[in-house]
Amino acid sequence: MAAGDAAAVQECIDQYGGLVYTLARRMCPAGAEVDDAVQEVFIELWRKAERYDPGIAEEAVFVAMVTRRRLIDLQRRLARHSGQEELPESLDSAGEGAEAAVELRDSAAVAERAFRELRPEQQKILRLAVWDGLSHQRISAVTGLPLGTVKTHARRGLHRLRELLQTSQSPASGGAS
Repeated sequence: MAAGDAAAVQECIDQYGGLVYTLARRMCPAGAEVDDAVQEVFIELWRKAERYDPGIAEEAVFVAMVTRRRLIDLQRRLARHSGQEELPESLDSAGEGAEAAVELRDSAAVAERAFRELRPEQQKILRLAVWDGLSHQRISAVTGLPLGTVKTHARRGLHRLRELLQTSQSPASGGAS
């Protein structure tokens, strides 16, 4: 995209459209603004493509950060025009106490450790589905795996994650379970 290749733009939309659309649906207050927000994000990605550095972050992270910033700008613009309050950017500015922030951070660490215990193919499929917002069919096309295999890895990975998270959340009973 940084070189001005129109095919690269379409590839970016194909690869990250699900992620951008999912984030826009979550952050936009009204459904009608979602499509406009997605369009604005991809225009912004086109403009900022030369700033991407693979040594700093993966493409998906770059896309997610540009998306998040663009959507926050949109929320602020809508808040100014509608007289609504601006949405906070962090838990601390939302009035949440330090205790809630620590609890959230601890929960995220537990989830990350559990995710790392999955088999590599399950991690890959779940990353593509959850973080990149790809459908099973799109994951099959991207990875070259049969659709049934993609669905099986996703199902087994989610089931294993559920088991790991339930185990990590169960109260310790003096070392014996």
